[in-house]
Amino acid sequence: MSKPTQQAVAASHVFDGTTVHRNAAVVIEGERITALLPRADLARNIEVQDLSDGLWLAPGFIDIQVNGGGDVLFNDDPTPQGIAAIAAAHRKFGTTSLLPTLITDSAEKMQAALNAVQAACATQPSVLGIHLEGPFISPERPGVHAVRHIRAPTSADLAMLAGARAGSMLITLAPEQVPPGCIRQLVASGIRVSLGHSVATYQQTRTAFSEGLTGLTHMFNAMPTLLGRKPGPIAAVLESPGVWFSIIVDGAHVDPAMLRLALRGVARPMLITDAMPPVGGDRRSFSLYGEEISVTDGRCLRKDGTLAGAVLDMASAVRHCMRMADVPLERALTFASVNPAEFMGVGARLGRLAPGFRADLVAFEPENVRIVRTWVAGQS
Repeated sequence: MSKPTQQAVAASHVFDGTTVHRNAAVVIEGERITALLPRADLARNIEVQDLSDGLWLAPGFIDIQVNGGGDVLFNDDPTPQGIAAIAAAHRKFGTTSLLPTLITDSAEKMQAALNAVQAACATQPSVLGIHLEGPFISPERPGVHAVRHIRAPTSADLAMLAGARAGSMLITLAPEQVPPGCIRQLVASGIRVSLGHSVATYQQTRTAFSEGLTGLTHMFNAMPTLLGRKPGPIAAVLESPGVWFSIIVDGAHVDPAMLRLALRGVARPMLITDAMPPVGGDRRSFSLYGEEISVTDGRCLRKDGTLAGAVLDMASAVRHCMRMADVPLERALTFASVNPAEFMGVGARLGRLAPGFRADLVAFEPENVRIVRTWVAGQS
């Protein structure tokens, strides 16, 4: 077998996940990064792709909550082909790894989604695994999730989730809706567990932490508000350095003032899109549980005005984070790469530009985070 050909990508600014390197190059061999070094130190015989002056090179974005894209909704098309269409739509916006996300649905649909991701992981490097948002959530905070499918986990559910799988798994649940020991059992099976669509109290959240829950799904949405005498899950998370929280930064789901407040906590932020089919697609409406959802003023809305996911991509999320919260570009980039990689337990191979890491890169204009080129496992 022949040795993979080396190539290099050079840029005036290369952000490796921690530090910005000026006039540097990332050396790639096959699917992996072998070096990050000054442009001037590259071997003369190596093929070099020089990016236009002013462009940045950074780790590819990792989106752990993707309901759809490219006019495909994962709930409606839980197949490898559906996943491929979703991944292709988001790749245009710099997303190099994602979790296809199944919102609350039947046990049969969950099994179909698990089977589809199992197959997709074998051929699609962008597919990190699966996110099951529900069905073990609170009927008091369903958002647009179908209440008829909300339920407590059964022994059959737990056996299905603990079974053999490819890739990573994230489950969003309401701690107060699952039996004692359930979170611990899921975590022992290698599953990441996040709180969401919940009315958990502060103490219930702390108890869930002790059982291994380490995440909070779409901060401020579908959970109790932050009150002086009822701090709830938000306060529990923001004071916990060992916990990550995802947040939808589109100007609709979270007010900029609340975004700035959350970023002053000690928990670790992650940008997500909560994307629906219109992202990277042509249609401005879609069906969810048989109900029409329309894109109006940059929002996905039911007829009653309820938000139904988002029409957001990761490049826009990074840009909004910079503009709405005065976050430096480098820090916003870590919210889209380093932090989600570490949360999902893949921080030793994804989320940074360093030797041994998979060659997932994004080239973009720094002023508006306009994506110019994306590489997944060394391929653009």
